[in-house]
Amino acid sequence: MNRITLGQSDLEIVPIVFGGNVFGWTLDEQQSFDVLDAYLDRGFNAIDTSNQYSHWVPGNTGGESETIIGNWLQKSKKRDKVVLMTKVGGKFSTNPKPNTSKHHIMEQVDLSLKRLKTDYIDLYQTHYDDETTPIEETLEAYDELVKAGKVKWIGASNISPERLMRSLEISRQYNYPVYQTLQPEYNLYTRDKYETQYEPLAQQYNLGVLTYYSIASGFLTGKYKSDDDFNQSARSEGVKSQYWNERGQRIVMALEEVANAYKTNPTAVALAWLLARPSVSAPIVSATKISHLDPFVSAVQLQLSADALAKLDIASQYI
Repeated sequence: MNRITLGQSDLEIVPIVFGGNVFGWTLDEQQSFDVLDAYLDRGFNAIDTSNQYSHWVPGNTGGESETIIGNWLQKSKKRDKVVLMTKVGGKFSTNPKPNTSKHHIMEQVDLSLKRLKTDYIDLYQTHYDDETTPIEETLEAYDELVKAGKVKWIGASNISPERLMRSLEISRQYNYPVYQTLQPEYNLYTRDKYETQYEPLAQQYNLGVLTYYSIASGFLTGKYKSDDDFNQSARSEGVKSQYWNERGQRIVMALEEVANAYKTNPTAVALAWLLARPSVSAPIVSATKISHLDPFVSAVQLQLSADALAKLDIASQYI
């Protein structure tokens, strides 16, 4: 499969990134190994995680996802085949609020490297920006990590447009490492914030955009077509309250129509729509079964027509 380059870095990925939040949560270690092996077997090469995953699970403290990935890398000996992405700055059991201080970053990177069983991270990302910490302090920490060879490139996720732009300016002013990627919440349902506040910046600064919640917590997979489909779990009820309205139903119908026309499935279409956006580099998406990987392959091979894209855009308009 064809690869794309992230931002102005030398990181080349097949444009689907596996979201590692499921490791240590909905997948145990062996299940995680099986899915990761199958993911690479299909030609993909990018994995995203965080030092805080999956702290929300009872009994977990954070770092469980990195530990599982590290154990898999050690067992599979596939480190050289993977673009490995992780994040710092988010909340977990012993870190109750966002923290991008230099001390915290320098401490946490070593813990991440130990759990991941590697001596370098390809893309180290500010997970949640701590606006009480000066931007210069955060970037100085990243500068030291890049010079030490622990980190190759840096990216950002949950950060205000103003702080993002200022970070990019300060990096150039002081010759610090420059954010090469942005991880925003963006999908066919959740469009307005990214398109109005972040997309212009991403295009202006040539950022690689890696979207999270790319299939809206499963809402865009096609498994929710009526009220009865939301009785599956407590999580399904949450999906219903967030997405199952008139606009959400229009989107689901349009996805189904386009998927039928292309003889594929709604997941592949929702991901292909993202890939057709000129500013998007790759969606981040998770899988809990090997069979869930098949739409990933379909998505990168699917070229939606202008008419199909227009149908999806019209269905997802805010009215």
